[in-house]
Amino acid sequence: MTSIHLLIPAAGMGRRMGADRNKVLLTLLGQPIITWTLLAAEEAEAVGWIGLICRSDDRPALEAIVQDLALSKPVQLIQGGKTRQESVYNGLQGLPPEAHQVLIHDGARCLATAALFNRCAAALETYKGLIAAVPVKDTIKVAIDQRVEATPDRQHLWAAQTPQGFDVALLKQCHAQGLAQGWSVTDDAALFEKCGLPVHIVLGEETNLKVTTPVDLAIAEFILQQRWANAAE
Repeated sequence: MTSIHLLIPAAGMGRRMGADRNKVLLTLLGQPIITWTLLAAEEAEAVGWIGLICRSDDRPALEAIVQDLALSKPVQLIQGGKTRQESVYNGLQGLPPEAHQVLIHDGARCLATAALFNRCAAALETYKGLIAAVPVKDTIKVAIDQRVEATPDRQHLWAAQTPQGFDVALLKQCHAQGLAQGWSVTDDAALFEKCGLPVHIVLGEETNLKVTTPVDLAIAEFILQQRWANAAE
């Protein structure tokens, strides 16, 4: 399997968590949230290099975490931006020259497994752009001013996750075009779509939630405890 480069945006503030610090530094079963993300990347055979995108204020804490983990793979800290989009742009500029394919994974999605990283990396051998996603279970309503306007057919709806994977040169072009056009997007796949490039789906994981609120943190603790229990059996 080809070794792939991984960018982890972790420069957010975590306002919805109501914490006094970056949510990736909050504790989950005795370890910072970002630790679980890094351990999954370490376990993934396909990942050969890790770029951790962060704010200046968080850099000392993240450097200490990386040092304590003593990962076998190189980890480079990269200066984040004011938005996720700016952070990923910075991350792309910080990739080594030999990086031709990249996975981008949110630092707060700390329950992604090594198998998911490997699956997305393998799919990049076929596709230029992809996202991990799971089918939507709920009935979704489109509403304006709390009035329902439409009910999309959920068999065509997918909940986007990360990792998302791309050809580096193409994604850099999309980010440059987005910057020039003033586009504001919430994920890199949207930039790919705006540039008319195809994005394929790789089946994600139901447990691959993004820790955004205190409830998410409690659910993440439960999932990790269940994993430990199953591994011990």
